[in-house]
Amino acid sequence: MRLLTWWARRLLTAAATLLAVSALIFAATRFLPGGFAEVVLGPFATPEEKAAVTAEYGLDRGIAVQYLLWLRNAVTGDFGASLITGAPVAEEFALRMPVTAELAALSFAVAVLLGVPLGVATAVRAGSRGGGAGGRVIGGLGVSLPEFVLGSLVVFVFSRYALGLTVGGYVPFAEDPARNLASMVLPVAVLSVFTVAATARTTRDAVLNVLVEPFITAAVARGETPAGIIARHVLRNAAVPVLTVLTTITAYLLGGAVIIEYLFDLPGVGSYVVQAVWRRDYAVVQAGVLMAAAVFVTVNMLMDSAAGLLDPRLGTAARERGRP
Repeated sequence: MRLLTWWARRLLTAAATLLAVSALIFAATRFLPGGFAEVVLGPFATPEEKAAVTAEYGLDRGIAVQYLLWLRNAVTGDFGASLITGAPVAEEFALRMPVTAELAALSFAVAVLLGVPLGVATAVRAGSRGGGAGGRVIGGLGVSLPEFVLGSLVVFVFSRYALGLTVGGYVPFAEDPARNLASMVLPVAVLSVFTVAATARTTRDAVLNVLVEPFITAAVARGETPAGIIARHVLRNAAVPVLTVLTTITAYLLGGAVIIEYLFDLPGVGSYVVQAVWRRDYAVVQAGVLMAAAVFVTVNMLMDSAAGLLDPRLGTAARERGRP
């Protein structure tokens, strides 16, 4: 019963969060300087022409009425049509979603497969000469280097010199898997620098905290091997902070994908939303932000559930807070 109550509260919180995000992004798009009519007609259009375009697309109604109409349709999965092309927004997103999903999934996999082992290795070698300092320096560089700076540098170098990889030229995976992966190497590498560094640093700190626990000393006294201690005792007890940072990384990947897709000319949702902002294509921007928020809220709930399974104390405490 407590578990059901906890899930009910989390779902209500998620719904309230998405409702707040939808209202904020709707208001933000309407208050952007330069409305849709100005962008479409240009600076020399007469007030009558602007008023006609505004009325044609229903933008002359009150903002509350526009929001309620949009929200009513969005709940049913209808995000409206693009003001620029007239195409349904849901169909446009369905075409571009595989690109963004592949970019985010590959970057997330790289963060886990490289960041976690690197963090464990630097924690185990923390007491050795140069091991701890080297890990901190590499982690600090990776976290502090903005992706747009690194991405611009990579685009310049690989566009200027023939290094075996090209910028742009995206090919769908179903059409040619080899060319698809080749076109994703550079974007994934740039987007993964921060995620690997953040995951490694968090893993290192979490492992260091676990290594000083008495049950680790007891395991050493029992004669267990270092690899066995890491596998059986350290990883599980250090997993909760790592899961937390991976949840944050999910949000970073959604935001970072916008910049990376734009730099590397990937036809994903991120670059599509950026173009929509410039064109004041309100329906596309609203749907893109709401979808990103929904993904983040869902991942956050799943990570909380996983943390509760790994550490039963967290699950019990959360369910106690959810007691009616």
